[in-house]
Amino acid sequence: QVHLVESGGGLVQPGGSLRLSCAASGTIFAIYLMAWYRQAPGKQRELVANMNIDGLSNYADSVKGRFTISRDNAKNMVYLQMNSLKPEDTAVYYCEADGVITPTGRSNDWGQGTQVTVSS
Repeated sequence: QVHLVESGGGLVQPGGSLRLSCAASGTIFAIYLMAWYRQAPGKQRELVANMNIDGLSNYADSVKGRFTISRDNAKNMVYLQMNSLKPEDTAVYYCEADGVITPTGRSNDWGQGTQVTVSS
């Protein structure tokens, strides 16, 4: 069974920075894609950024130039460095691991989310 745990959320002033972390635990051989999504109140969940096992990344237009995704394949971790935060970045941020290869097969897994609030 794969378990994802996010950390690093909190309250930050506009213009500030936060770094989110997500750790995947369990017997994992590889994770093909790791991603960050977010969901603001009353809105649909949206992709923020993702990165495949080869290091290729993709970003939502709204965060390009401000957020940076990175991952540590050996530790099964993914990070999201968020700079120049804006109030509209306020949301619950979720970690996703897609194409998780385990002894029992392949899965797609989600974390429980971490709250990010950008406010003065």
